[in-house]
Amino acid sequence: MSLQLRTAAANNKSSGLRHLLAALTFFCLFSLATRLSAQIAYTPDWPSLDARPIPAWYADAKFGIFVHWGVYSVPAFGPTGGDDIYVKYAEWYWKRWQEGQPAFAKHHAETYGPTVTYPDFARDFTAGNWDPDAWAKLFKQAGAQYVVLTSKHHDGFALWPSAQAWNWNAAELGPNADVCGVLAKAVRDEGLRMGYYYSLYEWFNPLYLDSVPAYVEQHMLPQLYDLVNRYEPDVVWTDGEWEYPSETWRAPEFLAWLYNESPVKSKVVVNDRWGKETRGKHGGYYTTEYGLVHDGKADETLEARPWEECRGIGGSFGYNKQETLEHYSTSEELVHTLIDVVSRGGNLLLNVGPTADGRIPVIMEQRLTDIGTWLARNGEAIYGTRAAGVVSNDERVRFTRKGDRMYAILTAWPEDGKLTLPNLGDYKWREARLLGRDTVLAADKKRTAITLPPLEPDLGQWAWVVELR
Repeated sequence: MSLQLRTAAANNKSSGLRHLLAALTFFCLFSLATRLSAQIAYTPDWPSLDARPIPAWYADAKFGIFVHWGVYSVPAFGPTGGDDIYVKYAEWYWKRWQEGQPAFAKHHAETYGPTVTYPDFARDFTAGNWDPDAWAKLFKQAGAQYVVLTSKHHDGFALWPSAQAWNWNAAELGPNADVCGVLAKAVRDEGLRMGYYYSLYEWFNPLYLDSVPAYVEQHMLPQLYDLVNRYEPDVVWTDGEWEYPSETWRAPEFLAWLYNESPVKSKVVVNDRWGKETRGKHGGYYTTEYGLVHDGKADETLEARPWEECRGIGGSFGYNKQETLEHYSTSEELVHTLIDVVSRGGNLLLNVGPTADGRIPVIMEQRLTDIGTWLARNGEAIYGTRAAGVVSNDERVRFTRKGDRMYAILTAWPEDGKLTLPNLGDYKWREARLLGRDTVLAADKKRTAITLPPLEPDLGQWAWVVELR
C-alpha cells in the first residue's frame, strides 16, 4: 500500500474513532440529561409536589405588599366591631349582603336601596386617580421585595382581560385597563417581584353553582394558565379553596404543569391554599392570616417550612370606609409584627386596600413609609436572614441570623441600658455593635450582657438592632 493510501486509511480510521467517541459522548450526556430530567420532574401528587424546594429568593425577601382592589372597593363597607375577623372583611360585601348578614343588609338598604345590585358597582370602580408608578415607588420605599395583587377575588371580577370573565373584568368595565399587566410593569421597573392572588371559587358564578367540575375545566384552569403564561408571576397565591379537596380543584395537575413546563417553573412560589385539606400541609409555603392558622394548629408548627403571615393595616383587606384611626395598627406595631414574624422564619405580606378611584389611603401610605424608614436603617437584620433558633426570656428581644452574624432586635430599650443575652448555643461572638454604628459595645466577662450606649433620638425608632459578629 502506498504512503498516501496508508495515510488516508489512518485518517479515515482516526476520523471514525472521533465520530464514535462523539456519538458515545452524546449518548452519555443525553442519558444523563434524561435521568436528571426524570429526577426533577414533578408528578401530580402531593408527595412529589411537596418535595420541590421553594426558590431561595422568597425566603430572603421577608416583606411583601398585598393589594386588595376591586368592585368591593366601591361600597367599601364592613362592620368594625365584634370578634369575628371575617365579618369585618369589606371585600366580602356581596356575599355578606346576599346572605343577609345584619350589618351589611342594613347598610345596603339605607345607602343604596333595593334596586342597586353588586354588579352595578362596577361602573363606579373607575380607577380615575390610579397612578401605578406611584404605587410601585411607595412599595419600594416601604422596603417590600415583592407585591401580590388580587387578580380575581371571590366575586369573580378579573383585573385583566380574561376571556373567561367576559364583560366582568377591568378591561371592559370600570378602569378599562389591564390592571394586572400595568401594575406588573410598574412593580418590576422598580426592581420588585410581582405575584397574583387568585380565588379558586366564585360565589355566584352560574357555572360554579351548576357544576364544579365544569367550572374547573372551562373557567378556573383556563384563567390560571392564562394568568401564568401572560404575566409570568413570581408568586401564585390561591384562596377560596375550602369547599372542596384539591383533587376536585385539580390543583396537583396544575402545579405539576407549573413546576415542570410553565415559563416560571424555576422561580415561582405558591402558597398552601389548594384544597380544603391542604393548609399547613401541602403546597409551597404555609400561610397564616391575622395570626390564625385555619386547621387549629399553633403558629409554631409551621416554622419547619417557609411560611407567611398576611394581614391588613386595619381590620379589613379591602378598603373599609368605616375604619377610623383606632382600627389601624400603629407604625410601631407593624414594625414589631415584621420583627416577630421574621425571627420565627416567616415572611410578612402586609395588605393595602386602595379606594375605588385608585388612591392608597394616606394613613396606609404613612405606615408603609415608616416601615421603610426603619428597614433602611435596620434591614440587614431582616433581609436574607433565618430564624436563629434562640429563645429569649425577654419578650422584647428577638433574634435573627445570617451567615456568621447574629442580630438581637430590641423592641424596647432596656431601662438599665444592658442587653442580657440568652443561651446562644454553639454561637461564639467576638464583638457587638449597634447596627449603623462603628463603636464596639462593652460586654461582661462571660459575654452574657452587653452595655448599650445612651439612647439618642437618631438611633432609630420602634426597634434597635445589636449585631453580634
